[in-house]
Amino acid sequence: MKNFERSCKDRIFHIYKNAWCITFFIPEHLPEQAVKKHTLIKNFLAQIGLHYYFRTKFLYMNKYFLTICMAIATATAAGLQPLKAQVTETIPPGVDSVYRATPTKINDLVHTKLDVRFDYGKRYLYGKEWVTLKPQFYPTDSLTLDAKGMDIKTVALVNGKTTTPLKYTYDEEQLHIRLNKSYTRDEKYTLYIEYTAKPDELKVKGSAAITDAKGLYFINPDGTDKNKPVQIWTQGETESNSVWFPTIDKPNQKTTDEISMTVPGKYTTLSNGKLMAQKNNGDGTRTDTWKMDQPHSPYLFMMAIGDFKIYKDMPWKGKEINYYLEPKYAPYAKQIFGKTPEMIRFYSKTLGVDFPWVKYAQVVVRDYVSGAMENTTATLHGEHIQKTDRELLDGNEEGTIAHELFHQWFGDYVTAESWSNLTMNESFATFGEIIWNGHDKGKEGEDRSRYEKLAAYLRGTKNGISPALARYYYNDKEDVFDAVTYSKGSIILYALKNLLGDDAFYKGLQKYLQDNAYQNGEPQQLRLALEAVSGRDLSQYFNQWWYYGGHPVLDVTYGYNNGKATVHVKQIQDNAVQTFILPVKVDLYTGKNKVSKTLLINKREQDFSFDMSAKPDFIDFDADKIIVGEIKENKTIDDYTFQYKNAPSFANRVNALKFASHDKSDKAQQLLLAMLKDADGEIRATSIEALDLANPEIKAAAIPALLNIAKTDKATRARAAAITKLALTGDTEYLPLMEAGINDKSYNVIGASIGGLAKLNPQAGTAAISKLDADTKKHIQNALFQFYGADPKDEYQHHFTEALAAAASPSKAYPVIGPYIEYLFKNENPAITEKGLQDLAAAAKRLKIENVFASQLVPAYENMSAAKAQAAASATGAAKDNLQKQAAAFKKAAEVFKK
Repeated sequence: MKNFERSCKDRIFHIYKNAWCITFFIPEHLPEQAVKKHTLIKNFLAQIGLHYYFRTKFLYMNKYFLTICMAIATATAAGLQPLKAQVTETIPPGVDSVYRATPTKINDLVHTKLDVRFDYGKRYLYGKEWVTLKPQFYPTDSLTLDAKGMDIKTVALVNGKTTTPLKYTYDEEQLHIRLNKSYTRDEKYTLYIEYTAKPDELKVKGSAAITDAKGLYFINPDGTDKNKPVQIWTQGETESNSVWFPTIDKPNQKTTDEISMTVPGKYTTLSNGKLMAQKNNGDGTRTDTWKMDQPHSPYLFMMAIGDFKIYKDMPWKGKEINYYLEPKYAPYAKQIFGKTPEMIRFYSKTLGVDFPWVKYAQVVVRDYVSGAMENTTATLHGEHIQKTDRELLDGNEEGTIAHELFHQWFGDYVTAESWSNLTMNESFATFGEIIWNGHDKGKEGEDRSRYEKLAAYLRGTKNGISPALARYYYNDKEDVFDAVTYSKGSIILYALKNLLGDDAFYKGLQKYLQDNAYQNGEPQQLRLALEAVSGRDLSQYFNQWWYYGGHPVLDVTYGYNNGKATVHVKQIQDNAVQTFILPVKVDLYTGKNKVSKTLLINKREQDFSFDMSAKPDFIDFDADKIIVGEIKENKTIDDYTFQYKNAPSFANRVNALKFASHDKSDKAQQLLLAMLKDADGEIRATSIEALDLANPEIKAAAIPALLNIAKTDKATRARAAAITKLALTGDTEYLPLMEAGINDKSYNVIGASIGGLAKLNPQAGTAAISKLDADTKKHIQNALFQFYGADPKDEYQHHFTEALAAAASPSKAYPVIGPYIEYLFKNENPAITEKGLQDLAAAAKRLKIENVFASQLVPAYENMSAAKAQAAASATGAAKDNLQKQAAAFKKAAEVFKK
């Protein structure tokens, strides 16, 4: 599953200050999304004249840090090997001390048969269930099923065609059943349960990764919202499917299933497995029966019901590949999902295990509570993935599609045995994104994906501290859905592939999948499979990366003396973090000649030297960019220029870009000029934003390249950046470029052109905006808000008011709030100020984000109040009166949220 990092295809983190935009690479997934699978989150923080917008698929949040015993760190630093057995995890400060054991299996699910119908008005599901089980090992005369917030009508034992009522107790969470006798592990028994599921009456809370946990969702069931389809869909992970059917809702259970859904005849249904039958009931309803003959975990059960248009792609080895979309988006199904058959072929060949299920479908739903979910045979996506051809010009969600598909092997075919071992699902799915990018886009795409995953992980850490991958202590299972599990885990797997070689690594994955097919897995099983194939002892590697937490922070310095090039490495991560054992490749460049060396870092501080006839022009430490950690080097702009031109891996180029963007030297500007021709569109865009056009020589050299990029670049982000940069010159000769950009197909380019007109000719900008259709305005909302904020006329307020009122969730409101506050500050009408602050307060209450306002906006309001009061001190007449009223309004708003 993917969320924050929706997952993080990875996006850009924009910092807008005045007209400048500096971008850094950030993956979308959570988890680059924790967050759990791939949902578009736009986060906002505001202060005077400064907005932060976070556009990412996966906002990762690390709440807890893992502390490692000093004795272990000291022993490792002394060169001692860690114990071969699994390391005992240290409990992080503030984390529950209860060990999160894999759930004990008393009874095993065997088969689950459901017959469900829906009450759209009440938002109820009326269900009948026949569930077959058997004891795991020991005889038992009782059964406990998870069943959240239901009305239980009947619980009975099935005897052929008759049923025998059973005694039970129910506490709104679990159904405790007394069986008619004690059953042995060789005996199966079937229960019949009749019940009503009432998800909207359930009191549950979600998490950062999955924002709600009521399992079954009725979307616009009464049809009152004409802009939204009527839909029903489910979301099972982590343990929410027990809201709509009684089950043992744990990942280490596996069951086959059959689901019959009675729905209005006009709707399409989707579930796991194959559609076996459709029966017209003669009353306007139809009953569809879906059957899943291969066992899978209860959290992977799914239903989706709505007005979907089905696009049938070419089957893969006779297995159907279908895409379910709203009719409006059906014409673009192939553009959105069309690489799926090749992904299936690539993953099947790479893993040595063919796609294991009877079909693969992908469905897009409204108001989804996460990014996407890898339900067995039927992945469910949030609406962000559903795009027109115009929207696809500015980016697709291919990373999410690849991520969820890889789960069909890692997560569905073999499932993590507990949430503590979620790494066996999510680390692998995120790794699947990386290797797909390598297959589809070459080494450049693979390296870019790895770089973004590493950046996503490191953003949530400090001093090398982070939790372990296999996590047996946590406050809530949702805490495990974070950047450690997703991003860090994926690049640890990639580093392991690099260590063993592709052939041995993938043979090991094949063995792991085959040995544990339709069962459960944890890291030790993966270790044993890889050891069996490679013949290598991997205990140290797994202890270091799966069972200890943290990462290395290396302080690396270079020197040359008496014919020897020297490399000094010091591990400077927190002393509580382990000392890492790291094989590292180092490339030493003299002119165009390169010498490669391999170092073994296994102490807190080490020196390495190499015989060299001359001082190296450049040393590329960790040349393969495999280290899962941070490297701090004593490089100059000359070093970065050399690495950009002579050792141009993706990471080397981006790191050179980051350094040059902050360096004010002429050499840095020259390097940025060179980057205007980089192969990567994001690097071109970011180099444009960092150029200093106040320097006449740089401007003269840059303008021809900027004009060419603005007109012809294939990357719309680069084109938009060039248009914005040219507008910042204030030169009206570029007005025709902006006017032409208004008619472009790319929303990125249109938005940048609107911003350019705001700077060069606001009157022309107003006229251009009036000609835009509603759909275009919806897609360039941020650009329009910036335009209205640059010239804050009273008549513009209704745009902000309407957008804020239409925001149905915090993620939809945040992009409005920041520009609205800036507009209110720049406007000079106290009535506008008071109305706007009322709008914002009402939105905060409606969306339950008062705490965000209290923490982020109170300082902004106070600063704005002080600024208005200061301006009033030197004003006279009506202007003075207006400024004082505005100061009072901002002050009052701050005081309200303080309370």
